[in-house]
Amino acid sequence: MTKGRLEAFSDGVIAILITIMVLELRAPQGASLSALRAVIPSLLVYVLSFIYLGIYWSNHHHLLQLAERVNGAVLWANLHLLFWLSLIPFATAWMGENHYAPVPTALYGALMVLCGVAYTILQRTIIAAQGDDSKLARAIGSDRKGKTSLVLYLAAIPLAFVQPLISDAIYVIVALVWLVPDRRIERVASP
Repeated sequence: MTKGRLEAFSDGVIAILITIMVLELRAPQGASLSALRAVIPSLLVYVLSFIYLGIYWSNHHHLLQLAERVNGAVLWANLHLLFWLSLIPFATAWMGENHYAPVPTALYGALMVLCGVAYTILQRTIIAAQGDDSKLARAIGSDRKGKTSLVLYLAAIPLAFVQPLISDAIYVIVALVWLVPDRRIERVASP
């Protein structure tokens, strides 16, 4: 089975998710700059979620760059990832509308954990389809960056009940770490 349809479908889903998120943004009630104050929480969490979706899209692209073929297990693992990503607009809206209250902030972290786990499952499923000696397996290695991200997300969940801003800072830090493109795959993919 070729990977072209998988890539095209995933690209389409992620584009739709970004569109849904931007459509959830509400214009401020009023024409003054002070009216913007009420929508700043929604704008900030939108930017964060847009960055996360962009990171997943970019890393998904790099991941599939080294996949020579896909099978049914890869298709289902990809759908599993897309399912969790599809909940990002909901978590984004809830967190933004409630000004980073503890429960929506913790839910955002739980969703980030589930997205990260689903991405890891997709990685492992593709590696299993390619073989443990594949270029992708060599590129991923021990995946310290991915594991560290999951630990930080898990820490952010209970911290949301202590101080939601700590959790928000963790989400931003993890996003900043992943903004730097994952060179592991690029190094292996380059001739």
